[in-house]
Amino acid sequence: MSLPPEFHAIAKRVNNWGRWGPDDEIGTLNLITDDVVRAAAAEVRSGRRVPLALPLKEDGVQTGLIPGRVNPLHTMVQINQELFGPGTVATSDDTVTMGLQAATHWDALTHASHSGKIYNGRPAGTIAAHTGARFSGIDKVPYVVSRGVLLDVARAKGLDRLPADHAVTPEDLDEAAEFGGVTVRAGDIVLVRTGQIQVYLAGDRHAYGHPSPGLSLRTPEWFHARDVAAVADDTLTFEIFPPEIENLWLPVHALHLVEMGMLQGQNWDLEKLSTACAQEARYAFLLSAMPEPFAGGTGTPVAPVAVL
Repeated sequence: MSLPPEFHAIAKRVNNWGRWGPDDEIGTLNLITDDVVRAAAAEVRSGRRVPLALPLKEDGVQTGLIPGRVNPLHTMVQINQELFGPGTVATSDDTVTMGLQAATHWDALTHASHSGKIYNGRPAGTIAAHTGARFSGIDKVPYVVSRGVLLDVARAKGLDRLPADHAVTPEDLDEAAEFGGVTVRAGDIVLVRTGQIQVYLAGDRHAYGHPSPGLSLRTPEWFHARDVAAVADDTLTFEIFPPEIENLWLPVHALHLVEMGMLQGQNWDLEKLSTACAQEARYAFLLSAMPEPFAGGTGTPVAPVAVL
């Protein structure tokens, strides 16, 4: 089934191909300039640090719905081993096997393609089995440090968690921005809280993923108009799931990653941040969310920290 006309109409309106030149591989991260980072540092007042990552563990958020995307499998390979003889310093080592998008993560721009293309009009065939993404792999991302803004959609509506069938709209984002007293600026990293992560934290990872609230097909234009650098939320699928339009699967992924060249993140734990922002009555902060530079990776685990 081909993508519908309404998808292509939005794609045309948000397309950033060539905006930063034909060789660009990082898309909207170009919007995080030195001035943006200096302004972000000025948001630090109390010094309160809030971690946003889920623990990496074998019973994590993945349920097997996506083949091969396994939760972290942690194995000890040596325990208190005296490598240089009895009585010497002993060391312990471990290894992990996991899907790069298994837990709290960023999707690289190559995580999605459509119509045979990835970001900046490159062929999707440049992603290979053994080498991964030749262009716009997660290793090409030099930094993800900027002003973070929490759009607490659930709290703005007086809810602990959005209903599972709620598609977050531009109007919801405006409402959350007004509630938080923030204006989204160019180069910002926007975090959208639905409260859905509570389902996983309560122990039901199957109900966490499906059905799930998430961003609607109308929101990419909202982010594009404000020159947002990256977006993350607290759901498994990022966008509303099942989709708003029957059989139109992951359209927001395609619009963000392919058309706009904008990183998106899933499975971010925004619960402590929601509490902290409410207590301090401010919803902007310095956000560090550096990717692990897996060569050719189409995603990466991340351990973000918000500093208020």
